[in-house]
Amino acid sequence: MPTISVDQHLIEKLLSQHGFNHDVSQLSDNLPLLGTDIDRCDSEILDIEIFPNRPDLLSGETLSRAIRNFIHHQDAQPDLNGVSGAVTMVVEPELATIRPVILGAIVRNIDLNKLKVNPDDFIKSLMDHQEKLHFALGRGRKRASIGVHDLATLAPPFTVKAVSGETEFTPLAMSSPMSIHQILSEHPKGIDYAHLLEGFDKFPIIQDSNDNILSFPPIINGDHTTVTNSTKDFFIDVTGWDFRSCEASLMLIALQLMEYGGQLETIQVTNCHGVTNTFPNISSVEHKVSTTKLDNLLGRSLKDEEIAVAINRMGGKFIGRDDDDIIIKMPRWRFDILHPIDLVEDIAIGHGYEDLGEDIPRSPMTAQPRKDTNLLRRIRDSMQGLGMMQIQSLTLSNDDDQFQLVRWPNVGEVTRITNPITIDHTLLRQYLLPGLLRLLSSNRHHDLPQSVYELGTVVRDHKNQSRLGFLTAERSGGFAAIRGRVQAFLRDLGADQYDISPLPDNDGPWLAGRAAKVTVNGNHIGCFGEIDPHIAELFDLNVPLNGAEFSVEEIEKSIADPV
Repeated sequence: MPTISVDQHLIEKLLSQHGFNHDVSQLSDNLPLLGTDIDRCDSEILDIEIFPNRPDLLSGETLSRAIRNFIHHQDAQPDLNGVSGAVTMVVEPELATIRPVILGAIVRNIDLNKLKVNPDDFIKSLMDHQEKLHFALGRGRKRASIGVHDLATLAPPFTVKAVSGETEFTPLAMSSPMSIHQILSEHPKGIDYAHLLEGFDKFPIIQDSNDNILSFPPIINGDHTTVTNSTKDFFIDVTGWDFRSCEASLMLIALQLMEYGGQLETIQVTNCHGVTNTFPNISSVEHKVSTTKLDNLLGRSLKDEEIAVAINRMGGKFIGRDDDDIIIKMPRWRFDILHPIDLVEDIAIGHGYEDLGEDIPRSPMTAQPRKDTNLLRRIRDSMQGLGMMQIQSLTLSNDDDQFQLVRWPNVGEVTRITNPITIDHTLLRQYLLPGLLRLLSSNRHHDLPQSVYELGTVVRDHKNQSRLGFLTAERSGGFAAIRGRVQAFLRDLGADQYDISPLPDNDGPWLAGRAAKVTVNGNHIGCFGEIDPHIAELFDLNVPLNGAEFSVEEIEKSIADPV
């Protein structure tokens, strides 16, 4: 999940200009319900993880707007407050096959002095929000990329055209002109995102009436349009291939700027098909939810007043009823609303899960145990007898945690996520120990010793497998301690004969000479040892660690049930 770090003083200033008091305890109590996971909440900093379905909370400014509705019950404004402007942008037909979605907006009269906000902090927040949207909505700038410019340096109207790779302009952070080919091969941003334009012989640019290039999407802006401490008026361009992603990105950047008193101004965009539309579209989106579906899913009927309060907390407006349908208006930037069930969830969150009534199962709940459950139960009993606490971590992981950091190779083909929401979750795990290391890293402020285990599923060569991993952080732990635990575990499972032999150096996360593998009846069932302190440091752990990882399938095949 994307993580944002927000200055509590900024939240206080943004709330106070609307007449609300800032209360840290209210944030820590209520924000998890809104769609966040709080890592830190004190008088200075608010560190929160934003759930992937709420990209509209990825900046302190847009979060503040949501807080006013959710905690302070301010009347929601699903429509944007904007005025019509005279600026136009014309997209040439060639862009239809290069980068077809082109949108824009203007926000004027930003007043940082009114809120006593440091301009450098404001620019950093703006750029950080932009990059998080590039990842969350833009899928690495492929679906949507954002450019923010100092309007005072530009001369509207704007034109979006396709040009050759020999076209030159001075890109951001450079002092001299570069050709587009040079930017793609030499500029840091060009190198990072050149793959998005691979195979094209013409490239998109946005230029003003003086023929100055202000943007080369999705790569880099022109240097002369850089936002500075004195910038008051902003021009936002968003380009890409997915209209919904582009529209949401445009509106969220505009919302962020409007929190500082900016006035939104629409522009007229003539797209590559010759159709002219006004952007951003400041009107909300009307949705309908079946009353029957709402009542059945929530377990009780809500009055109109209850629905109105609930949906207002989530930023929307309850309009009324039409036969069996409830009519609701929601902000156009709520990218996550794809189906009526999403509105049912919003109503449930806004109303509160604690007041949705009770029910009992309506079908028989008796069942027969699976064949493998007896072994899993015995493994759990053994782990708990060794003083281990069971945990359950995410099946999603990443290459660094699973392979590079722990020196383990991939087993067969790796099952990867086609469109990952976050760089931390790009594949299905093949090992359990990396997740245990991350867990202890998150709990390193607790007292030692800490002993945890996980009995979970991994995916190897696109097939599910069950594995056991356990890890202990203790000041006096060593190879003898983990060997004793492994022997006790094997004894509990009924293994009378087994072989423990040394592992080669650098074969996994183990300390050289302090690791071994376990073989039963010729089958390698697992390995154990002390964790290399160098690897522990990569997970921000500075205590002695020892652990093990076993294959449940190999255990089942090699060790007969003694009962």
